[in-house]
Amino acid sequence: MRELFVETRTAVGEDGRLHSFDYYVVIGEMEVGGRFACESYGVKVAEQGGDTAVIPNITVSISRIDALVDRMLRNTVGPASAQDVVDDWL
Repeated sequence: MRELFVETRTAVGEDGRLHSFDYYVVIGEMEVGGRFACESYGVKVAEQGGDTAVIPNITVSISRIDALVDRMLRNTVGPASAQDVVDDWL
């Protein structure tokens, strides 16, 4: 699996501390119909000095993963809520 760094966002958390999150698109392969594989895209959110969430194989569409990452960036989504955001987006 490859990772494509997108951006870092920093926000003040509910605890009053600054939290910096690194956002990535993860690129892997997803089997299709058992006969061949195609490129698939997922997301990774890593808090600097903290937790990381990796959610692979979300879509095979570049435009859809771009829209999802844009939503995560706009809302400064952290690792703890990344899966919920992806589930809601799907």
